[in-house]
Amino acid sequence: MECVVQGIIETLHVEALEILLVGLCGAPKQRVRVHELCLKSGPNLVSSEVRLLCDLAKTTPSWTIRHVGGAMRGAGADQLSVLVRPIAESKASSTALRFFYGIGYKLDHEVLKTGFAFQFQNRGANLTVSVTSTNRMPRLHATDDAVPITPGIHLVEITAPAAPENYTEVASAIASFCEYLSPLLHLSKPGISTGIVPTAAEAAASLMSSGGGIKIL
Repeated sequence: MECVVQGIIETLHVEALEILLVGLCGAPKQRVRVHELCLKSGPNLVSSEVRLLCDLAKTTPSWTIRHVGGAMRGAGADQLSVLVRPIAESKASSTALRFFYGIGYKLDHEVLKTGFAFQFQNRGANLTVSVTSTNRMPRLHATDDAVPITPGIHLVEITAPAAPENYTEVASAIASFCEYLSPLLHLSKPGISTGIVPTAAEAAASLMSSGGGIKIL
């Protein structure tokens, strides 16, 4: 399972966010360029949805099959500031798309996610912070011609693997890290939009002039 929060930031403030993350994370920045294909089962199969992720940032593109389950529900989940959900991932070969087509799955939509990410530890949890632009393709699989779906806006996502016995501690680690980003953006459970932070422009200007310098690890 994993814990996750999301938020949005204006593209003109992404450089300031990067400066802040460099200071906070103490880890190298990783390039993100992922071709994501959402596949849904055909009428003769049990209803399901899988995502094929092709990592184009690597010299040799690699494929991953990803299935995301429904969000955890109940009083305990409602009290958390993060969304907790089951997730399953498996490495795959370049023939994975052909395989799913062969057993009756259909392509629902595809996007190209570009940007950067940081992976690091905070309070014992393995966090990944990604800052990406989501792009659509004018033609099937035409990643080189992809254009932003929401020009001027980047998605910020923080995820961390968890287990039934420690998800509350992982959620707490994410929540504590989110506080450092609050001058630039608000992060919440996916599907709950908090919009643009009013203090983002002022905070970004301050970070650009100071060059960051914060570290929590």
